[in-house]
Amino acid sequence: MTRLHLHLISDSTGETLENIVKASIAQFEDVEAIRHFWPMVRSEDHLQRIMQEISNNPGLVLFTLVNPIMRRKLEQQCRVLGLPHVAPLDDVTDSMSNILGQETRNRPGRKHKLDDAYFARIEAIQFTIAHDDGVGEDNWEEADIVLVGVSRTSKTPTSIYLANRGFKTANIPVVPESPPPSVLYRLKHPLVVGLVISPDRLIQIRRNRLLSLNQAPETAYVDLDQVQRELAFARRLIADNDWPVIDVTRRSIEEASAAIINLFNERQIRPHNMPEAGA
Repeated sequence: MTRLHLHLISDSTGETLENIVKASIAQFEDVEAIRHFWPMVRSEDHLQRIMQEISNNPGLVLFTLVNPIMRRKLEQQCRVLGLPHVAPLDDVTDSMSNILGQETRNRPGRKHKLDDAYFARIEAIQFTIAHDDGVGEDNWEEADIVLVGVSRTSKTPTSIYLANRGFKTANIPVVPESPPPSVLYRLKHPLVVGLVISPDRLIQIRRNRLLSLNQAPETAYVDLDQVQRELAFARRLIADNDWPVIDVTRRSIEEASAAIINLFNERQIRPHNMPEAGA
């Protein structure tokens, strides 16, 4: 299985890049594509923070940035890092420009109609970024979905994916030594979903993460007994609160997100007097 890090950088929602990558990856076998999704990138400071993350997980950089200064900075830094970088829409827009005899209008996300749904998606992305990794507990009640799980269960990328679908999403780490704030157990509006994973898969992901950061690959973070205790604690927490659970061991981010959206939709249409599954 070949592992490939894909960094998707967009000054809009990134939906176009996501569709391109999905179609492209389907053409290959035995490839584990690890998507790093960076939407709404419109400042040089934001881009600089992203480049640090990209340097930690080198791979293919795909981007849709209409600001020429931002584009040049991204391309320059990718060249310094020796990373391949592609603007997949350039050839198409250039060809259209030649045929139509018109210059393109440099406007981020211009293809989106600025309707209520569009602004709702932007608001969801902003909310989700601001409520990553347990931040902003005072506003968790405003979320549509809250994801709960131990470290490296894909909470952040799944949250961003859901936000791009219009769901305000918060994610909260489960750490046995530091249980989540009590407000989590009193939430009424959001759908709280627990994410779990097999110990072996979690250890593999965590060890790869440590290696990518040039840190020692053998620590308590990847100790089997410690990992099993973390997962057991998380499962008890989820079961005690009757939260639905998604096993992400063999699920891609898209598959896990689809399952979560199904749970959300079922909850929306379920009559109020019917108990939730597992209750």
